[in-house]
Amino acid sequence: MTTEDQISIELTDAERDLLVRGLGEWGGPAHATGALAVAIGFRGVEDMHEQVRRIGASLHAGQPLSRWDWRRALIATEIVFVSDIFGSGFEWSTTTGLSDEETVRTLRGLQYKLTKQARVHSA
Repeated sequence: MTTEDQISIELTDAERDLLVRGLGEWGGPAHATGALAVAIGFRGVEDMHEQVRRIGASLHAGQPLSRWDWRRALIATEIVFVSDIFGSGFEWSTTTGLSDEETVRTLRGLQYKLTKQARVHSA
């Protein structure tokens, strides 16, 4: 399995919604720097904005993603949820409609699922 092979992962509605909303935050209240965008796996901020729209649309449509895209979707969602500097942080529940408790529970399930099925740690 390469980092570009397309992998279908059966997500729950809550998992899919979390990733789509998390990625969507980068077009709203979240602000990435060039260094952060590169650390997440993008070429820069402009590439990040283009790619999160593409990945979010693919997730919304239930399409498979590459290991690399699964990894970027997870990392971008983790950061935007937690960071009050770069992400939504304290405003997460206001901007997404998802409670912190619900988000953590769903995020932990996604972390486990993506580690096992998409092997995101080695992408």
